[in-house]
Amino acid sequence: MNKNMSFEEALSLLEKNVSLLEGDVSLDESLKIFNESVLLVKLCNEKLDTAEKQVRVLIEQKDGTVDDAPFDLKNEN
Repeated sequence: MNKNMSFEEALSLLEKNVSLLEGDVSLDESLKIFNESVLLVKLCNEKLDTAEKQVRVLIEQKDGTVDDAPFDLKNEN
């Protein structure tokens, strides 16, 4: 597994692994695929965390100016 792969590449491999695990594979092969999938999930989560940190929400002020602020799910309603 390449740690430099994109989120989309990692997700695609993860989906492929799920399909393989749903098929007829040996226990040893299932464990190998499962271990790789765990690493892919971790990579996807890292990529999503990085993207979330980069998201900025534009907030219009009362005077009409626009400021940006960090994206915060806790304050979203």
